[in-house]
Amino acid sequence: MLFLIFQLDDDRYALDAAEVVEILPLVPLKALPGAPPWVAGVFNYHGQPVPVIDLPALALGRPARRRLSTRTVLLRYPLASAQDGTCVLAIIVEQATRTMRRDPADFTSSGVATPHARYLGLVAADPAGLIQWINVQDLLPDGVKGLLFSSEAHA
Repeated sequence: MLFLIFQLDDDRYALDAAEVVEILPLVPLKALPGAPPWVAGVFNYHGQPVPVIDLPALALGRPARRRLSTRTVLLRYPLASAQDGTCVLAIIVEQATRTMRRDPADFTSSGVATPHARYLGLVAADPAGLIQWINVQDLLPDGVKGLLFSSEAHA
């Protein structure tokens, strides 16, 4: 299986490349006043508004660093109210410059419960340390799903 690798500070994380729609440089965003601080905003992608989550802000409490390796990653996000069961959600990640191939069976439980960060999934070891798989379907709390993906937008 192919994974996109990125970092949050010194830790490495993986996204299933099959969930990735496109990887873009940082894009200009329209702010969403009243949204949680880790909701970076929204941008126009092929005529459709796409909400953007600042993953370092969500996970670490600080905004993503604006560097050449910081990317906007468009993901297939499961959403029952969407016409085909998915919609596009974008996340901002740092140091998203590599991919890796790993057998999903190489990933195991970290042994730590993370109820406030349900998106933190299984871990795999390599010579450089641990890599943690990000569960895209668990990125957003239910209340934020309703804010970013109103039923009117998918009717």
